[in-house]
Amino acid sequence: MSVVLPNKYEHRGKLEQRGVLCITEEEASRADIRPLRVGILNIMPKGETYEPFVLYPLSRSIIQIEPVWIRLRSHNYKSSDQNHLDLFYDYFENSIVNAPLDGLLLTGAPVEEFAYEDVHYWNEITTILKFAQQNITSTLGICWGGMALAKMLGIEKEIFKDKLFGAFETRNLDRSHPVTGELDDVFWCAQSRHSGISDKILEDEQKHGKINLLAHSENGGYTIFESVDHRYLMHLGHPEYEAQRLVEEYRRDASLGREDVQLPANVDINNPINRWRSHGLEFFNQWVRFIYEPTTGK
Repeated sequence: MSVVLPNKYEHRGKLEQRGVLCITEEEASRADIRPLRVGILNIMPKGETYEPFVLYPLSRSIIQIEPVWIRLRSHNYKSSDQNHLDLFYDYFENSIVNAPLDGLLLTGAPVEEFAYEDVHYWNEITTILKFAQQNITSTLGICWGGMALAKMLGIEKEIFKDKLFGAFETRNLDRSHPVTGELDDVFWCAQSRHSGISDKILEDEQKHGKINLLAHSENGGYTIFESVDHRYLMHLGHPEYEAQRLVEEYRRDASLGREDVQLPANVDINNPINRWRSHGLEFFNQWVRFIYEPTTGK
């Protein structure tokens, strides 16, 4: 398990403490193994603090990963460290000049309560996602990122009266699928969102041959689904989160006086326990494998 990172990357130490082998591009080239280039379109607030959440599960695969951090021209990243952005992020068109991306990951964003067209970077996102559908083996969308992929398929979201927040049992619907097949029959999944897609809409879309439904939660509805061409994979939860992240989000929302946010379900904010780590690690591991096999012709 290894991930290709620059020497100056500030989270190297944290990852190495968790058993991740961090190597430089020079060391990777000497290994004579082409790493999978996974583009990460990170639009989370304080994006640099979010990076380890996705790097850790990606790097736990036995396949070498080169993360390619992507920034948007139409987003100003007010809460992020500008020096960090300048050092490690590049625009999408520059990221694919010298080598293709094997996979693309679109993170969540705090814009779930806005219409897609009212999000100031939506046009740029759609341009990237259209390209990805034609040229990248698989694009994974997490939380709002998953809803954005669904929108690209013509599937609309709805705003919740109360935030879906906490950890919820989720049922695996397809044990034969290359990504979800090895997940537990029932697994815990972290959720943190103000919107989603109704079960009826998604069931109708499946009947019409547009999507495949892969996992369902009694509380959160269909959590994992994909386009029938397998190019778009939607996970509306947060398999990458640590339990403390939910605590921090609760305290942030409480400080803002949001009345639609309750304590996170099945998470003790005084003693947060991660019930979904194995799900997150296996989910990302299988997604990386799914990207790897078509890429290598296996």
